[in-house]
Amino acid sequence: MMSEPDLTYLQAQAKILAGVKPLSPVLLALDETLGLVLGQPAIVRDPVPPFDNSAMDGYAVRAADLEGASADHPAGLLVLSDLQAGGSTSFTVQPKTAIRIMTGAAIPEGADTVVRKEDTRSEGNQVFILRTVPAGANIRRVGEDMRPGQTVLEAGCVLRPAEIGVLAALGQAQVCVIPPATVAILTTGNELVPVETRPGPGQIRDANAHSMQAQIAQIGARPVLFPRVPDTRDVVRAALQMAIDQADVVLVNGGVSVGDYDFVKGVLAELGAELVFWRVRQKPGKPLAFWQIGGKPIFGIPGNPVSAWIAIEEYVRPALRKMMGYRLLFRPQRCARLQEPYDKGADRNRLHFLRVRAEKREEGWWARSTGPQGSGILTSLSQANALALIPEDTTRIAAGGEVLLQMTEWPEDRE
Repeated sequence: MMSEPDLTYLQAQAKILAGVKPLSPVLLALDETLGLVLGQPAIVRDPVPPFDNSAMDGYAVRAADLEGASADHPAGLLVLSDLQAGGSTSFTVQPKTAIRIMTGAAIPEGADTVVRKEDTRSEGNQVFILRTVPAGANIRRVGEDMRPGQTVLEAGCVLRPAEIGVLAALGQAQVCVIPPATVAILTTGNELVPVETRPGPGQIRDANAHSMQAQIAQIGARPVLFPRVPDTRDVVRAALQMAIDQADVVLVNGGVSVGDYDFVKGVLAELGAELVFWRVRQKPGKPLAFWQIGGKPIFGIPGNPVSAWIAIEEYVRPALRKMMGYRLLFRPQRCARLQEPYDKGADRNRLHFLRVRAEKREEGWWARSTGPQGSGILTSLSQANALALIPEDTTRIAAGGEVLLQMTEWPEDRE
């Protein structure tokens, strides 16, 4: 059953997020999990480190043998052997003896401290300790980092290099994570040609396919770019069915309007998809559509390139982040002043996304338009680092007037 048409931006966003849920966790190889969300807590089984070991290159000694040691009155000790990391020794540190030890090597029996090499002087098989060092110095204790039974990473945390190092230290070669969503991208239209083709009369290069693919990859999902779909009902149906079967999310660019060759809506209805909404009170990107079929979201993305970019930025991106288990879904926002006036003209009663270049000055944030704001002007989008949101009930912003910025190049910071 179709909801009311022409939703507000926030209503449309809420309906989409209510209609998606996190993907089921899977096991992936540790080195494939960077940036993904941990699906279950990481609990320590064995202590890390597994044994007392040296934090320095130096000498394993008895602290009692160093009392009163100084550069003028060094403590002389007999060096019994060398001990490398991963090695072992049959020697025990006795009074007035030492073992030369390398970083990471297990502390030999009898020793209770490690003296840095820099605080020693060697002569033959003797070492002279030039300062007093307390017991326990420069020793990393067993379980000092991680103790058995300890939860070191909670489910829902994002795996950065540090977390991957923790999992490696725990011996987790495979990790339970929320997987990247697979996103099918279908662009429709007889007028589209590949980027390497010189367009003929009435043709245009398919820029959207590549821009959309890049946006999806940047989110961390897995884009699957389908061959261009001509405006033929049977081909549209076959492509949509294949995309639904193969992907977690389907993006259809173009073909969702009411023209004679716009078959997407009719075909999706035949396939059993529920149309949740069509059209949002915004500019650009009003003809946005959202369906669900078997729990899978399908987005009808407007055909104009800027409209398509904004649809993915504002609606697909937070939906994918929710599906992939991220807690933070929305970009940061800042209050700013607009450098020049902006008038909505005839397009009132709609939220406007104004492409701007934002910069922070001593007195706060300022934003300036990046140029023409038509939905087909990609160059003004490429120069922008933020969107200024001009509310529905605001018809004009004077120069120096306040606007809300969405920082489109910053990572998400809001739930």
